[in-house]
Amino acid sequence: MENGIYLGLSRQLTLRTNMDLIANNLANMNTPGFRGQNLLFVEYIDQPRGGDPLSFSYDKGQYELTAPGSMSFTENPLDVAIAGPGFFGVQAPGGVTAYTRGGDFQRSADGMLVTSAGYPVAGQGGGAITIPQGSLEISIDEAGVVSTQDGQIGQLMVVEFDDLQELEPMGNNLYKAPSPGRPATESHVRQGQLEGSNVTPVVEMTRMIDTLRSFQSLQQILQSENDRLRTAIQKLTQGG
Repeated sequence: MENGIYLGLSRQLTLRTNMDLIANNLANMNTPGFRGQNLLFVEYIDQPRGGDPLSFSYDKGQYELTAPGSMSFTENPLDVAIAGPGFFGVQAPGGVTAYTRGGDFQRSADGMLVTSAGYPVAGQGGGAITIPQGSLEISIDEAGVVSTQDGQIGQLMVVEFDDLQELEPMGNNLYKAPSPGRPATESHVRQGQLEGSNVTPVVEMTRMIDTLRSFQSLQQILQSENDRLRTAIQKLTQGG
């Protein structure tokens, strides 16, 4: 196979990955606290033996759009948002502490405070927060302290990270971190509010169209290159 086809295929693979990220961003444009992801392209230079250097394209990873989404008032006492760079702690499967900006919390059948996906919301010490039966008034202050008419029942885990790009998406609007976050000092909890997604649909649609056109253009180039090679082989064979 000619080098040109290898180079074109490497670019198509990265474009396909980029399309998957864009589609995921659009699918979550209404997910509370969701943060869009962009692909990080990198050039890989290969030096074939006895040939000229070849420049391949590959996806090294992805990076997060860190701008906060817009805030909206819901008046739901279990809806909370974070003003600042912090994240809520969540008890993920396997005993892992995960993190989220999505504060659309719910009360499970057994009274536990959970995320919209059903994962327990972590308290300050890492344990779950249970709202007692018969609780009529639920309040959450700026520090994340959860109280009922009978007094405090727990405090939401709110942590901050020095480098947000170290957070790795793990699905269900959750992130995992290589090391635990530090207690929040610049973040404040807002009860009765939700942070929206920071995805801009028009921007993502424009990126999707651009990616699709690039993929189709490469497909035409690869087809032309394949036709050229086929013609050359046929002529060489006839000449023999």
